[in-house]
Amino acid sequence: MTKKNVQNKREREKRMVKEMISLYCRRNHHTKGTLCPECAALAEYASQRSDHCPFMETKTFCSNCKVHCYQPKMREKIRKVMRYAGPRMVFHHPVMAVRHVIESKREQRRMEDPN
Repeated sequence: MTKKNVQNKREREKRMVKEMISLYCRRNHHTKGTLCPECAALAEYASQRSDHCPFMETKTFCSNCKVHCYQPKMREKIRKVMRYAGPRMVFHHPVMAVRHVIESKREQRRMEDPN
């Protein structure tokens, strides 16, 4: 995988996470246009984790990664966001959501079948 492809994948992952956090924040914290301080901190933390991920070439999304680099507190927050926003993304960003599901399933199959 080329450096440009890895960077594109990194940016796509960051964009997906930010959209999910934005959806969660709008619906649960009733914000409009901007994130509340707690969700903004989570988005920044997730972006930093993605920027420093050494496994970006071989994984699709953090949920498929064997190593979890999130601190336990932040990991629980992002799980809560994903559980809420994941099923709703198809209504707000359908192309992004379908692409995410396809890439995740492809990665899971690849991890199950090492050949």
